Amino acid sequence: MSWKLKKKCLDILAGEEGAVRKVWGDSLTVALAYPNLYRTGMANLGFQAVYSLINRHPACLCERAFLPDPGDRGTRETSPEQLLSLESQRPLAEFDILAFSLSFENDYPNVLRMLALAGIPLAAGDRGGRDPLVIAGGIAVTLNPEPLADFFDLFLIGEAEPLLPAFLGAALRLRGGDSRWDLLAEIQRTVPGAYCPRLYRVSTDPEGRVAGREPLDAAFPERIVRQTAPDIDVFTTQQTIMTTQTEFGGMFLTEVSRGCSRGCRFCAAGFVCRPARFRSAAALADSFREGIEAGKTIGLVGTAVSDHPQLVALCRSILAQGGSAAIGSLRLDRLSRPVAALLQETGVDTVSLAPEAGSQRLRGVIRKGISEEEILSAVDNLREYGIVNLRLYFMVGLPTETDEDVEEIIRLVKGIQHRVRHASGGKGKFRKLTLSVNQFIPKPATPFQWHPLEDVALVKRRIRRIVAGLAGEKAVTVTHDLPKWNYIQALLALGDRRVGKLLAAVHRRSGNWAQALKEVNVNPDFYVYRPKEIDETLPWDFIDHGVDRAVLVREYRQALSGAAPR
Repeated sequence: MSWKLKKKCLDILAGEEGAVRKVWGDSLTVALAYPNLYRTGMANLGFQAVYSLINRHPACLCERAFLPDPGDRGTRETSPEQLLSLESQRPLAEFDILAFSLSFENDYPNVLRMLALAGIPLAAGDRGGRDPLVIAGGIAVTLNPEPLADFFDLFLIGEAEPLLPAFLGAALRLRGGDSRWDLLAEIQRTVPGAYCPRLYRVSTDPEGRVAGREPLDAAFPERIVRQTAPDIDVFTTQQTIMTTQTEFGGMFLTEVSRGCSRGCRFCAAGFVCRPARFRSAAALADSFREGIEAGKTIGLVGTAVSDHPQLVALCRSILAQGGSAAIGSLRLDRLSRPVAALLQETGVDTVSLAPEAGSQRLRGVIRKGISEEEILSAVDNLREYGIVNLRLYFMVGLPTETDEDVEEIIRLVKGIQHRVRHASGGKGKFRKLTLSVNQFIPKPATPFQWHPLEDVALVKRRIRRIVAGLAGEKAVTVTHDLPKWNYIQALLALGDRRVGKLLAAVHRRSGNWAQALKEVNVNPDFYVYRPKEIDETLPWDFIDHGVDRAVLVREYRQALSGAAPR
């Protein structure tokens, strides 16, 4: 074992509070892997929640693993050293289960990299009885696991709380000597939300579309039902490990809501994560107290935090105990004067808002549900209470978008600055106004799942137009992703099992997508730029996301026709 790598693990552990270190023995051992750097993975509340859930099981032991830092990679790859777990510095290949937490499609290539570093065969079909069972969960694979189907033994579709107890109970049979294949078949039969790709046969038609899917055994469910925790008050989802070495090192993260009822047509959370659920003040009291006693700012986490019916009361209770609160993003139509006053009182000087589109017409297409007057009213409230830094999120490449819609982004931002200057007699303005401009990417299980990605070249041109149009505004900064990576994200979000061949080639080519796309006889434009037919079978249609397909069709057609949302 490399002493340098072991010492790095020990140094990280020394800077943490709350890590669980169980003694190896007869427990079912799980390596929980996040396919990105430590500082990113440890800022993911879902990752920490799963770590805690597994370790609370009396017969299970869970340790963590992350993508190595760039400075460590040469050490790992030029020596026989394998990827190690953080807590005990054991090779991942020694664990019974290697479980990946997958929130973002762009992390998929890192999964293969970590498997290779761990000395575990990449293809699920190449693994034997001595290899760990490789599984995955998280929102990305809940939406569509098929691009990763060749590499995983099992996916868990849905939320962890209702999924993990049944899965872990069945997986304990690994310690009893059950064969890998028999265990997977038993899990597929008995654990709701479990999906073993090798137990299903998928066929395609001459055009390459999915033609059929059938289980290898009639006892396996034809559709996989996404699992949802109906009452989030009965359990706690909060930060269990505190460290300063993360993106939110000064915060204590706690989940106050889950799901969203807004139904924005571009957003998976508004459809797949339904229903909207909110934790009560009583259920959150202990979590708040723990974070305040640790001297941390309470970071309120959720899909729709600002829709929480007790948001102001929750923040007031934190302040009354001598703490402070932080809210990641607010709905524009919820930024009232009392909320702005509360933000000022908690010391907030930067607020993130998401108009998403510059024109009212396009906000109607995406069903955002906010007016320009509500945007400007929110700005007025922030100005009145001295909040001087603003971050605005916009998308380009939305369905039906025109150059005029892009010009409306420029007009709206300039209008915001003008309104603030006018209201303050020319003396006031936002000290910093940051625009985060990102390309719209169609997501499974949303009304826009049938819509193609906008051409990357056109998106580049529109982003350049926004940057140029706001160049004269000294306080305005425009940031954006590289459009070429949006193409890759769309491919990984919308693909089927054949996209796995591209991922394998990318791994062989050390991350070079251009070479991989030339090497493999798979046309990525088929998934990214092709409009899907309403009646065709999509790669993820075998998952019951709890959304009526007829609703998605209706919403899509209304969006394209410009009809007002119902």
